[in-house]
Amino acid sequence: MSEFSPGQRWISDGEAELGLGTVLNCDIRSVTVLFSASQETRTYSVRQAPLTRVAFGSGDRIQSAEGWQMIVDDSKEVDGLIVYIGEDDSGNLHELPEAQLADTMQFDQARDRLLTGQVDRNDWFDLRFRTLHHHHRIEQNPALGLAGPKIDLIPHQLYIADEVANRHAPRVLLADEVGLGKTIEAGLILHRLLLTGRAERALILVPDSLTHQWLVELLRRFALEVTLLDEHQSQAQAEANPFESGQLILASQQWLFANPQRQAQANACDWDLLIVDEAHHLDWSPQGSGPGYACVERLAAFTPGLLLLTATPEQMGVESHFARLRLLDPDRYQSLERFKAEEQGYVQVAEAIDALDRLPPEKGNSGAADRDAVGSVIDDADSQALLNTLSDPERSPEQHAAARSQLREQLLDRHGTGRVMFRNSRRHVGGFPERHLNVTSLELPSPYRRVLRRLERDEDYLDDLLIETGLDHPEVILHLDAMYRAQAEDPLNAEPWWQLDPRVTWLLELLTEVGRDKVLVIAHHRDTVEGLAEALRVLGGIHAPVFHEGLTLIERDRAAAAFADEEEGSQVMVCSEIGSEGRNFQFCRHLVMFDLPLHPDQLEQRIGRLDRIGQRHAIELHVASFADSPLARLLRWYDEGMDAFSAPHGIGSELYDAFGDALADALLDGDGLDEIISETRSLFQARLTERDAGRNRLLELNACRHERADRVIEAIRELDTDSALPRYLDQALDIFGVDSQELGGELLLLEPSPQMLDGLPGLVKGEEGFSATFSRSRALARDDVQRLSWEHPLLREMMGRILSGTMGNTALALLKHPSIPPGRIMAELIFRTHAPAPQRLHVNRFLPPTAVRVLLDESGANLSDKVSFTGLSKNLQKVKKAVARDLIKSRHDQLRELLTQGETEAERELPSIVEAAQHRMRESLDAELVRLHALAQHNPAVREDELQALRDERAALDAAIEGTRLRLDAVRVIVTVEQER
Repeated sequence: MSEFSPGQRWISDGEAELGLGTVLNCDIRSVTVLFSASQETRTYSVRQAPLTRVAFGSGDRIQSAEGWQMIVDDSKEVDGLIVYIGEDDSGNLHELPEAQLADTMQFDQARDRLLTGQVDRNDWFDLRFRTLHHHHRIEQNPALGLAGPKIDLIPHQLYIADEVANRHAPRVLLADEVGLGKTIEAGLILHRLLLTGRAERALILVPDSLTHQWLVELLRRFALEVTLLDEHQSQAQAEANPFESGQLILASQQWLFANPQRQAQANACDWDLLIVDEAHHLDWSPQGSGPGYACVERLAAFTPGLLLLTATPEQMGVESHFARLRLLDPDRYQSLERFKAEEQGYVQVAEAIDALDRLPPEKGNSGAADRDAVGSVIDDADSQALLNTLSDPERSPEQHAAARSQLREQLLDRHGTGRVMFRNSRRHVGGFPERHLNVTSLELPSPYRRVLRRLERDEDYLDDLLIETGLDHPEVILHLDAMYRAQAEDPLNAEPWWQLDPRVTWLLELLTEVGRDKVLVIAHHRDTVEGLAEALRVLGGIHAPVFHEGLTLIERDRAAAAFADEEEGSQVMVCSEIGSEGRNFQFCRHLVMFDLPLHPDQLEQRIGRLDRIGQRHAIELHVASFADSPLARLLRWYDEGMDAFSAPHGIGSELYDAFGDALADALLDGDGLDEIISETRSLFQARLTERDAGRNRLLELNACRHERADRVIEAIRELDTDSALPRYLDQALDIFGVDSQELGGELLLLEPSPQMLDGLPGLVKGEEGFSATFSRSRALARDDVQRLSWEHPLLREMMGRILSGTMGNTALALLKHPSIPPGRIMAELIFRTHAPAPQRLHVNRFLPPTAVRVLLDESGANLSDKVSFTGLSKNLQKVKKAVARDLIKSRHDQLRELLTQGETEAERELPSIVEAAQHRMRESLDAELVRLHALAQHNPAVREDELQALRDERAALDAAIEGTRLRLDAVRVIVTVEQER
């Protein structure tokens, strides 16, 4: 090591982030160094000081403490200090003593770090190159942002997400029927926009009862951590705007809509995307709007992207439906009367598409009526030419098929609100199981009869129950177990309620009948759930995990995992109404409803825990009904009035609004129930007829283009089966200090080691790790298991740190080879493309950071094509850092020459990279511009600002790609040594 002298500049080998250090003083034993930029002082032993002398050479750019810069031409030594000689940016000659170098100079670039002796481990360099390679692949995959979430690959959901998330500032209404996954579609859109940089901040407004469901869905399915904001959290922010406390804010609609102060704070923020669930509850009429609608309208006016979610877009009337569309595009939807007139034409278009599908490829009278039906909605020459082709018997079957497909796409594209509204129905999607209702009639036990008799004759008693239970009037009637517990002071009824309730005995018998089948039990109240679990344990010796709102998220996960385990899991799980929200148990086919909820939406939510896409069996619904009780009467209303148990119809809320008050009275005494059921059935049938009219048929046809959905699914499966992912992850975990243990059944346990680098998502030193799997199906079966993919936060964090930091950008390794003399060096240079562009442009889809590898021997010969990266890496051996620094120091001049020559070699590759990227960009965006421009001539739903944004995006991308430059990303020095004999 060189002798230390005050004023010399050194850097710390172990703490490079301290910056450039200055020797303050030294003696025979120690040296003290001041790192001014970080305001740190270190004292080291002279014999073991982990320091490297900073010495720049010809061609290096250095900065003075005064801020001006110069290029070094030469240097000299004066009293143990280096004096650099060179020219500044104006061509003026300067001498700059090393003591006057800027303290803030960093050595992050590969060239600087290498020449100052900072070398990393050889496996770090290897991981860096592989990270760049995989990042390049993944960023260009068309499934980016859709492949990572923990979801089934369902065509209509993926089509909608792909279509919407590719748009500039998407503003759409997601209106799939109940159970088809609107929340998943919104999550997929948000996830892709975040990953591609098209969105950074989002505000999500949901009904208060669904905040937990959304929180769980976004975290478990999409690994998105959102800030759940309420008044308590807001007040904790003191004077700060609480909506600035996170990038993704989730808030209750009821809370925000009722608080003008918080609305003003939300409006003061810059949002990229606004998501509003249950949007049909926003109240608007031509005469005025409610506070919720007005709040969303103000937010939507200044937020580029808007997603409105509702399962009932039109069932609340054309006026209500127009109100949603007006939020999406107020310029397009200005007149309610004009909109009603447009609606009349949608039935004709739907009939024309049906006729097109029937049209035979023949002339003459055959199919004349169908041809006329198609021709009646055609208003351009291109479509007419396609119709003529389809009707020409001289054309080949392939030509007929192509013409039919193209004409169908044009009719769907050009008519209706299909660009701003997506609606899939269960009948159109298919793949759903049958539902079977199994009702068992039981005799009402005497304690319950006493309660009902008192309710019928004693209104004060009803009031007492309301106060004691905190329930609404109808809810008291329906939950007889709660009423019975209100009689607990009766000494004759001191036993637990489940000792007397015949539904418990019935449940135990049912569990025996179904054998090993899983059974989910849902009751309304948490205390009912806990009582049932106790009853199953005491009376049947059955351990049933409970799942309710009083449990923590981890406790719920464990309960769900214990239920899901096929081999050793519990046969039965008991859930409360609220506790089961947002959870899916489609591996189970038996649902026991221990009581019935009063609202049809809650009933469907219960059944929806099992009735999901992916359910492979018919669903058995089990209800024990007390003869001539309120529960039995409610069961009749659901079954006979609206077929509520056969399939979801999305009309229940409207029916309850119409008949709920009358139903509550009829449940008590039964009078008028038959008439209510008859009237409910009539309105139910009328609404079904309206829903199945041409308007919905047209929307369903437009809501999923199966060819495109299939392409997306194929791209996702390509990433799912990528064999490189497990190998890469194993190497990355080792380097970042994460322990990985196989648990069997395709499961891994990832845990932090004592050496783990800080800040990795989901991992904290001294705490438990998490279970994970590469298998999509395995992850879907377990809520407590994370799915590992290229999009998982842990993978993205590790890759991001490598690509944006210095980890592995320098290395030195030894090579023993019989045909290469010892003592020679090679330089392996990795250059990376850089296209300067705002993140929102997502230039990476056309030109992600691209590696250009140059391998030079010491004579300057380019060996890149002769020696592969993998072939070279597996023959290299590591070397101690101290030895590596000495080797680099001894070859400074050679390395500088090789670095300069490598830049020249790499630059030769750049034009072809840029040209290929521009071709990909123009091919994609030009085609979309042509399509949208043609579409805008026929469909006013194509906004002019959307077209202009696409033109601007193309121009910006063209400039960014044209301005692409290469920069040195990493360099590895390879020194040959003598082959051992």
